[in-house]
Amino acid sequence: MKSPDPTSFDALMSSGMAASQANDGPQAIEWFQKASAAEPSAGLPQFLMGAEFAALGDMNAAEAAFANATLLEPGFPMARYQLGLLQFSSGRAAIALLTWQPLLDLPEADPLPHFVRGFAALAQDSFDEALRHYRQGLTLNTTNSALSGDIEKVIAGINALTSKPASTEEETATEEAESSNHVLLANYQQQGRSH
Repeated sequence: MKSPDPTSFDALMSSGMAASQANDGPQAIEWFQKASAAEPSAGLPQFLMGAEFAALGDMNAAEAAFANATLLEPGFPMARYQLGLLQFSSGRAAIALLTWQPLLDLPEADPLPHFVRGFAALAQDSFDEALRHYRQGLTLNTTNSALSGDIEKVIAGINALTSKPASTEEETATEEAESSNHVLLANYQQQGRSH
């Protein structure tokens, strides 16, 4: 039996996934770049590179990789969602909403349209509406725990922003620290939208 070609797309992707699981982001990126070169029309290596760049804190490279994944595979909802999330979190809500627009056409049973509507409401300071959409999406999301975890952080941040003022400066500082743990709400507060 012939051994698999180590330069094949599948082998390169497997090596990248193994490096990612070993928390070796730079090595994973290198493998995904090779996979992308081996199959230039595939969006998945770009998407996975975007995730690795984001984990390493290189948001510009992450955004470029998610944008490439979305261009290569316009019907890849998670790539489009992650691209919009980076745009939203960097204070470009209008661009994010345009990026996310096609996700609103997904079936109502998909959590992504609900999350997108939540972010659209958040951008308008409609916190109750945002929470309603986020909770609907969470109920529908039964397969992606990382996605749910991110949305739960957003909900916690909204709750911290909209809760009654704390009675001491220490409690206020604690609430602000908790609400700024998520990149989206940290940026949202920096935009002067504290309620």
